[in-house]
Amino acid sequence: MSSSAFKVLSLVLSAFAIVQMTIGGDPDILTDFIAPANGIIDGNFFTFTGFRALSGQKTPPQAFKVIKASGAEFPALIGQSVSYAVLEFPAGSINPPHTHPRSAELLLVTQGSLQVGFVDTTNKLFTQSLQAGDMFVFPKGLVHFQHNADANKPALALSAFGSANAGTVSLPNTLFNSSIDDTVLALAFKTQVSTIQSLKKAFAP
Repeated sequence: MSSSAFKVLSLVLSAFAIVQMTIGGDPDILTDFIAPANGIIDGNFFTFTGFRALSGQKTPPQAFKVIKASGAEFPALIGQSVSYAVLEFPAGSINPPHTHPRSAELLLVTQGSLQVGFVDTTNKLFTQSLQAGDMFVFPKGLVHFQHNADANKPALALSAFGSANAGTVSLPNTLFNSSIDDTVLALAFKTQVSTIQSLKKAFAP
């Protein structure tokens, strides 16, 4: 291959890689917004009231709870590459290790404290202790967690995403509440099939 042909091929491959990275998130839209199916567009379409329940809430939930404002709950977000979630942590609760395949997560602690962390692709763990007012970013697609280590006080956090549908893949639920063969999991975790079966029972709906 000649030098000029090689340069052209390199340019084409580089451009293709850039395009692939660009379309990795939400697709761009060619209009200001995506109109609802019923065609009714007014201020109500651009308003989400699902977080109102938090303002009058006096006691935290009994278990970890997420209230989402994504494209599914708030259709006006579709095409806008943004969404929110409120994370409610009772004392001692955890948001188990999980990933968001289509977006990074920017977390703001508004009440209490959280122990957070993520693992990068070199298997390095990054952790931090957050207080109310602190922010932490979880890079796109990486395994991460949040833990309210306080045994007496609840915690509350807001999460912002750069996608209307960031997606959530819970590692415990995906691995132990699916039809992956017990032997495959036992070999992967270097344990006994009976141990895998016990874990599957614990995560059964």
